[in-house]
Amino acid sequence: MTPSVSTTDQTSWLRPAVRIRRAKKSDSAAIELLLRESFREYESAYTPEAFAITTPGKEEIEDRIKHWVVWVAVRASMIVGTVSAHAEGEALHIRSMAVRPTIRGKGIGRLLLARVENFACTNGYKRLILNTTPFLTRAIRLYKRFGFGFTGRERKWFGTRLSAMAKQLTSVQP
Repeated sequence: MTPSVSTTDQTSWLRPAVRIRRAKKSDSAAIELLLRESFREYESAYTPEAFAITTPGKEEIEDRIKHWVVWVAVRASMIVGTVSAHAEGEALHIRSMAVRPTIRGKGIGRLLLARVENFACTNGYKRLILNTTPFLTRAIRLYKRFGFGFTGRERKWFGTRLSAMAKQLTSVQP
């Protein structure tokens, strides 16, 4: 699977291609700003503590880049999306997925999820897991279209309700 893909509608040749690559430490400030911009519209739905964890600072992002796998979506030299993942046994746990609000709906989230799934399959993970909040309706639609389903596990996370979703992986992706 090639990580550099452009959108597929009739005018895709007019738009710059989006490339998915591993994040570097030097990307951490841009990722921090992207996460804050992406989740700002939902801030009032989170408790202050949950929002602070959802939008980690530069140092936390640097630590994730060092210890987890973190990808960025780059379009015209600008980071327009990101996703992080870390191992939890046989599962790869997806965290901090975000796409710049002004360009949502262009397939960037799907590209990020495809990159995570390819990595998970290539590295022997059996499933993908994530937690989401009920008010992230567009993200939930994307996850469902990508094959995730709710597991029935819900919990309060710093006063904000989280629902677990999972996707079983069956084979190595091409």
